[in-house]
Formats: sequence, C-alpha cells, structure tokens
Amino acid sequence: MIRFLLVLLILIGYLVLLIPVLIAEWIYHKFNPQRADYQQLRMVQAAFKLILKVTGARITVIGEEHVPKDQAVLYVGNHRSYFDILLTYSRTPRLTGYVAKKEMEKIPLLSTWMKRLHCLFLDRKDIKEGLKTILAGIELIKSGVSICIFPEGTRNRSNEPMLPFKEGSVKMAEKTGCLIIPMAITNSAEIFENHIPRITPCDVIVEYGEPIDPKALSREEKKFLGAYCQKKIQEMLTANQQKLGQPHSNTI
Repeated sequence: MIRFLLVLLILIGYLVLLIPVLIAEWIYHKFNPQRADYQQLRMVQAAFKLILKVTGARITVIGEEHVPKDQAVLYVGNHRSYFDILLTYSRTPRLTGYVAKKEMEKIPLLSTWMKRLHCLFLDRKDIKEGLKTILAGIELIKSGVSICIFPEGTRNRSNEPMLPFKEGSVKMAEKTGCLIIPMAITNSAEIFENHIPRITPCDVIVEYGEPIDPKALSREEKKFLGAYCQKKIQEMLTANQQKLGQPHSNTI
C-alpha cells in the first residue's frame, strides 16, 4: 500500500508543482517549438522512470535496437496495465504521441500535458470522430512525431493472451508508409491490476520486435495487417512468458 501512496503522491505532485513549468514551456514553445517539445518529453520520462523505480518492478528490455531514432514510427502493443504507458513512453527516443480514450481528455492538468506531448483522444463510440483521430495521427507521423497505439482498443482483463486487434488501428502506418514497431509487454498487470490497490514488485519484460514494413508484405498480409502485427506480438509474449515460468497460449 505504501508504494501505491508514493506513486499517487509523485503523480499528483508532478501535475501540481509543475504548473509554472507548463506555463513557461507554453511561452518557450512559441520561440522554439521542437526544443520545447523535447524538454517536456524528457521531463515526463523522468517522472515515469521515478514512478517505475518506486514500484520495485524489475524490468527487462529486449530488442530496443529495433527502434529507429531517425524517423517517426507507429508503435503497436498489447495492453494489460496502466503501467504499459509508463513502461514504453519512458523509453521513446523521439517525440511520441499516445492514442488514449476520449474520457481522459476531461482530466484537468493531465490532459493538458498529454496534448502538449502530441497525444490523441479517441472516441471509441463515434466512428466519424474516430476517423478524425486517425487522420490527425497520420499528420503527426508525417511531421516526424511517432504514434503509439494499443490496437485491442482497451485494457485486456480477460484470460486470453490478447483481445483481437482492430484493423483500423494500423491505418496510420498504411497511409504514411512508416515502419511499425511491435511491442510485447509481459506481466505488467502483476504490478498493480492483479491485486488492486497494492503495487507489488515483479518481473516485467518489454520486447521490441523487428520493424514491420507494410510495403514489403504480401497482399494477404497487408489486407489483415492488424492480425499480422498481433501474431508477431503473440510470438514474443509466448517466449517471454516461458522465461517467467507463466502459462501461455499460442492462439489469438
């Protein structure tokens, strides 16, 4: 319980105490947008790394060399925990916006920071608004900002390894031609979700797969690109669950 309270304290303290910084960065952004963006990115990454340290999670990272540092990409990954965002965002080398559910846009201060960091808010109930979000993501990638999306559409609370990926979630890569970086996050729910409200130290593996180039795939693979990405992630999850001695499934 102490870890949970410390994490909460860091999060609230960060949001409240850095209000003057938020204002200063807003002004600085008018003179040097890119540098201001990167300063904000590094500040948030520092906070996320501190929170992860407080959780006591033992994090193993595999395949980080697969992540390009010179171009925008589309990250896609499985999603079981709120900590998936911290685990992956704390390691992004470039400006990266996350696709979040629309409801998060209503949270004061947090939504302001998210917007500054190029995050997008997806209305899962409105197809028209969802399309606008995808189009906004396409424009961000074209401008050099990477996008991260969890194609299951929500956190997976089931006993299945993953929920089916939504094919529309990878349209940003299809339309821009950017590389897709598959991410397999193993055991992250054991940090918090499996025993709320306690935060428990545990072993977590974050693996980045080899980049997927949509242009290099066959017609059938392109047609079901979401399923193709999910298969690659499942292969990594299965291997990493074995490393942790967990039960696994080869099916999606």
